[in-house]
Amino acid sequence: FQISDMQTVKINGTILKDFILMGFSVYPHAQAFLFVIFFCLYILTLAGNLLIMGLTWAYRSLHTPMYLFLSALSFSETCYTLAVIPKMLADLLAKNRSISVVGCCLQMCFFLGLGGTNCIILTLMGYDRYLAICNPLRYPLLMTNVACGQLVASAWVGGFFISFIETALIFRGSFCIPNLIKHFFCHMRAVVRLSCIGNDLTEFIVTVISVSGLLGTFVLILLTYVFILSTVLKIPSAEGKKKAFSTCASHLTVVIIHFGFASIVYLKPEASGGDDTLTAVPYTVITPFLSPIIFSLRNKDMKNGFLKIMGKAVSLKN
Repeated sequence: FQISDMQTVKINGTILKDFILMGFSVYPHAQAFLFVIFFCLYILTLAGNLLIMGLTWAYRSLHTPMYLFLSALSFSETCYTLAVIPKMLADLLAKNRSISVVGCCLQMCFFLGLGGTNCIILTLMGYDRYLAICNPLRYPLLMTNVACGQLVASAWVGGFFISFIETALIFRGSFCIPNLIKHFFCHMRAVVRLSCIGNDLTEFIVTVISVSGLLGTFVLILLTYVFILSTVLKIPSAEGKKKAFSTCASHLTVVIIHFGFASIVYLKPEASGGDDTLTAVPYTVITPFLSPIIFSLRNKDMKNGFLKIMGKAVSLKN
């Protein structure tokens, strides 16, 4: 679809070009505090993801599909936070919280596309662990670095294909006044409620698409872990079982957090006009913050790589 083709409402002969993001304006005395908290979390999120990507590409020992998927997830999550958090931080300090209709459309498109990409990459990481544990002899042949790159590319294509459909449905018509978005970013439910044409049907369709994608990827991950569990239980030694489970622990933890917070946003029943502002904070801020921490702390190779860098930095300083 073409953004230039989107219709807007005319107010006293003037075309509506902007939305107003209400954000956290209902908590006026807490905005400075929220800015400090979210800013610190955002800096730590960027640092964690950049560290994972840097370690993956710096050490040849990490040039394996498992770490390439992890690096791809870190890159996708970094872009995901860039689509939302900088604008949210600026609005916490600004009096003018407007965003253009075109800017809103682009933000939603990237947010939905990158969110879908994250879900697909997490699914691919589960598939990678399934092949490594259930088909160890064929794993080097099936999961090459080239195949890994192709799968990551397909994740981006799949995520943004769904995003384009949802964004086109929401921005296909005109919007009614007041132009107030009850959210800190252009969340699809908050924007679709401003539509002048069939907003209930549009909201239902985009919700079905989002929930289908969310549940579909989650079910695929559950299936991979069913097969993984059945294989691990057949391992005779306790040490072998522990080693197999340890390779999946960090991924499974991130999956539970990611899909758990996402379900709060997309699966919770709500009355029309409900406010999703607070319920979206864990999914947009907390999940990207926790993900690199969990993968780094529970991974020996990542910790060893980090210690090597710290050791080199100390030696250069001395």
